[in-house]
Amino acid sequence: MKILQINSSDYGDGGGGAIAMYRLAQGLRASGLDCKILSGIKTTDLDWSRQIHRKPKIEARIRKWTSRLGLNDLHCVSSFELTTEKFYLDADIINFHVIHSNFFNYLALSKLTQSRPGIFTLHDMWSFTGHCAYSYDCTRWKTGCGQCPYPNTYPLIHHDGTSWEWKLKNWTYSRSDLTIVTPSHWLTEQAKSSMLNRFDIHHIPYGISTSDYQPLDPELCRVALGISQKKKVLLFSAVDLKDARKGGDLLVKALTQLPNTIKQDCVLLTLGSTTHQLASAVDLPVINLGYVSSDRLKSVVYSAADLFLLPTRADNLPLVLQESMACGTPMVSFDIGGVSDLVRPGITGYLAQAENVDDFCKGIIDLLDDDVKRQAMGKNCRHIALEEYSLDLQAKRYSHLYQQVLKERVDK
Repeated sequence: MKILQINSSDYGDGGGGAIAMYRLAQGLRASGLDCKILSGIKTTDLDWSRQIHRKPKIEARIRKWTSRLGLNDLHCVSSFELTTEKFYLDADIINFHVIHSNFFNYLALSKLTQSRPGIFTLHDMWSFTGHCAYSYDCTRWKTGCGQCPYPNTYPLIHHDGTSWEWKLKNWTYSRSDLTIVTPSHWLTEQAKSSMLNRFDIHHIPYGISTSDYQPLDPELCRVALGISQKKKVLLFSAVDLKDARKGGDLLVKALTQLPNTIKQDCVLLTLGSTTHQLASAVDLPVINLGYVSSDRLKSVVYSAADLFLLPTRADNLPLVLQESMACGTPMVSFDIGGVSDLVRPGITGYLAQAENVDDFCKGIIDLLDDDVKRQAMGKNCRHIALEEYSLDLQAKRYSHLYQQVLKERVDK
């Protein structure tokens, strides 16, 4: 069985969706399957990963018109020629991932799934909305979009063509052979309420290498990072610490409300782009490590922390929470999207009411004040990561689904 993964990036510069896809590919290959990647951006030197050949001049001309209509991806005409790519021709099944980053034309899905069945792994809501990756409180995607209340959310649009994009996606899906995979229970329910309910929908969580991500000696990790053993370490991570969706502003408000007695004993450790505004606003020492790509180095960071904080406003199944779990670090986050799959109240962390800063602050205080509870949660985190989110388990689930879909295709 030969599998082809199609994604915006083969690993780097592609956000959580690219990392999740890459980890899946690694897991499948480790299980003995022939898995390759075609991507809009190639960031690795792997011979089983190739960049999609584009037609930049033609696509740039088309984009001048389609972007004015608010249709972000229709200029990518090279997508229709993927049927001539060797990786595609060799594959038995195609697994689509993030295809909304101006590198892939979703209208090509019907052509690409004519001769080979397609799996569409959702990493956000984009597949069934009129443009956005997350719709927040808007439910227009259930009925057809139009009059978009959030045109500037990723991926942003310069004109409200959301009604047309919704209809074009719906038309394309009616002519495509797809099976849907959703990583979180929340996204599963969203997909079932959307235009994708015409397809079979399967819930398969992301997998993580529990050997790369594992609990390390916290004292040694702090020595390596130059952090005092007497401090309580709070960890926050985001590719862009100023990204409103990741809730950096909510984090500042929550940390500002901490009692001075706690602030004096705490240090904030951050992963992501440096922002001096954050350091000056939270009134406690901040150590920013920048963007860290090494899994083993990230394990050192997670293991050095007492708590991982994620004040997100919208998320599917955040990889950073999964990484924190695998390293045995309890978490504080908001009850939003698929977060509750990982942050289980009283078991792996504290789940605050969505965007309730007071409740988020309370969670930090409760867990910092109880070393015994935190240690018990850390053990629970590691146990659940091993039992439910191992890369091997994810690969087995996908392999079984691939075989099932291929058999159904033959039986038709």
